[in-house]
Amino acid sequence: MAYSLQKSMVAKVVGASLFMLLAACSSDQRYKRQVNGNEEYLKAPALHPLNSPSGMILPLARGDYDVPPAATNGRIGKQLDVRPPAQPLALLNGSRTQYNGDTALIVLENSAQNRDMWSQVVAVVQSNGYTIVSRQDASQTLNTDWVAWSRADEDNQYRGQYQISIRTEGYQTSLMVKSLRLEQQQVTVTNQAIIQRYTVEMLNNVARGLEKLSDERDSQRALGQTADMSVISGADETGLPLLVVRAPYTAVWDRLPPALEKMGMKVKDRSRPLGTLSLTYSAPGSSTWDSLGAKDPDLVNGDYKLQVGDLENRSTLQFTDPKGHTLTQSQNDALVSVFQAAFGQTLTR
Repeated sequence: MAYSLQKSMVAKVVGASLFMLLAACSSDQRYKRQVNGNEEYLKAPALHPLNSPSGMILPLARGDYDVPPAATNGRIGKQLDVRPPAQPLALLNGSRTQYNGDTALIVLENSAQNRDMWSQVVAVVQSNGYTIVSRQDASQTLNTDWVAWSRADEDNQYRGQYQISIRTEGYQTSLMVKSLRLEQQQVTVTNQAIIQRYTVEMLNNVARGLEKLSDERDSQRALGQTADMSVISGADETGLPLLVVRAPYTAVWDRLPPALEKMGMKVKDRSRPLGTLSLTYSAPGSSTWDSLGAKDPDLVNGDYKLQVGDLENRSTLQFTDPKGHTLTQSQNDALVSVFQAAFGQTLTR
């Protein structure tokens, strides 16, 4: 009994020690900033004059290959921060970036999309949870409150205050983020590399938000283009029947798989550059046609090919049946109402 109790106490002590050791290691993030390798180079002897034996004649000395003396003022070894300098990302279309002093900026060409950029910047700042302490819409400038940063490669986190502004000069618009103050544990930071890291991070966060808004606008624009995806029956230049969809190729291509699925056609393979789809058709029940509000086009079961054509603001659909024949005019006419309903349902899903 006494032996078991002693054994249990030893296990608890070892477990507690191991837990404390792991906790200490997990809070020390220096290894993420340190060089990973041998540090024997730090023990290399210093350069010294060459001493030649008496009577030996050495070649004439030239200074072309002399190693100049260098004073080591910065950190070395494990104290060296090996993380690369942070760089602003050109996330916006047609943009270029740079960092000068304590300011990171993205430069874009003036366009209709950039005219309301200031309101978008304010929206992004607010959506990221950054508190605005002052804002001048006339000069398109705002100052943030303290922004608390959280990085896994820091032992003690930083916080900073920033000025965000937009400047338009000639044909260019610049989005600028300037560091007003950076602190770590309530001590002002003057290290330029660290100031750059967090100023750039603020700019990149704003740029990511603007990029997301741009993507959403593009999606809405594409949705607007597909809102009236009317379908008619037509023929190509050789007279073969096909369907014409009133929508750009990209919009039609994205909507085709779910639309085909609704009418009993499953996509086996497709190539967007070639505009081809391989399909398998299995005639669905009457409930499917009732839900589409269309008549059964009476297609035979089997493997079909679909060729999608690009006519800029129009697209064409031409089917080939399991025997390799283009669908007849009457079959295409029957598919008009089917696709019209299927496209409509994909828009409201």
